Amino acid sequence: MAGKNHNFFKGKVIVDLSHPVGSQSPQWPYFPQPEITRAHGLAKSGVLTQFFKMPMHCGTHADSPRHVIETEFCGRRARYTHEMDLEAYCGDAVCLDLSHLEQWTLIKAEHMDEALAKTGVTHEELKDMIVIIYTGMAEQWDDSKQYYHYATGVGASVGHWCVKHDIKALGVDQQALDHPLHTSIAEKCAGHLAMNLEGYSGLPLKDEYIAKFGAEEYAHFDRDMYKEIHGESAYRDLYGLVEDKGLCNGTWEPCHKLLLGNGKVGWENVGGNVAKIAGKRCTIIGAPLNLYCGDGSMTRLLAIIDDDQLNHVPDRVYPFGDH
Repeated sequence: MAGKNHNFFKGKVIVDLSHPVGSQSPQWPYFPQPEITRAHGLAKSGVLTQFFKMPMHCGTHADSPRHVIETEFCGRRARYTHEMDLEAYCGDAVCLDLSHLEQWTLIKAEHMDEALAKTGVTHEELKDMIVIIYTGMAEQWDDSKQYYHYATGVGASVGHWCVKHDIKALGVDQQALDHPLHTSIAEKCAGHLAMNLEGYSGLPLKDEYIAKFGAEEYAHFDRDMYKEIHGESAYRDLYGLVEDKGLCNGTWEPCHKLLLGNGKVGWENVGGNVAKIAGKRCTIIGAPLNLYCGDGSMTRLLAIIDDDQLNHVPDRVYPFGDH
């Protein structure tokens, strides 16, 4: 919920952009479920003490460079969470409203430009700003194919856009900093991690995507197909840097690698009341836990926005507590 005003934040509202975390929190398809246990209870011990065990990438969280690459593009060893500057997670921000896009769309630079123009923020102002993408997928937060398989998502084009405009960080209200078919959910881009999951039809997601969007669009997720359809030169333009610097198949999580390889952090599963800031400027604070050698961290992601700029939409309700 939006926080109450105090003198320190006079005229402003604090908006929670985080999904709540609990034992039933939705997890990436091959992650274990969170474990929350009680060591002491009030009736017997007079104190309540609980323990939790969960991935560093549970719920709303920030990825660190070491999560996806060995070496950042500048040549230094990829940094862990404790090595990142806190300022990387805080700053002036703009939330781009892309909720009009058809679900499962691969978001591209032109979509970012169109949404940015509606906010009044110029490309020149983007330098060192945080960009949050709102697609409406946050409202689908659940252990479901709808959320994980069929998410609208970004890819190499958006990664290049972020680097070109030198933004500070990117947050998405989706399952990952890449479209699901750029991840291990897909057929083969993730190598031995590839799960090649089926869609609602019982067919592989590849077949469903081609039927819906066509082979030319699906080729973004398949290196050989992209080269065959669009040519080697076009592949190098879009995926060559990822392949050269990331030392991997260029279609495997390209936005992750372009962001984190350039020292720009990213939040996944942005949620809570993110609809309240869609299309607006604000300030973002989303620092991770100070996890030594962490590859990511759960985050209480907050937006601070002028009271008169807040979108007047209902407060987010989680019918099952944490989803």
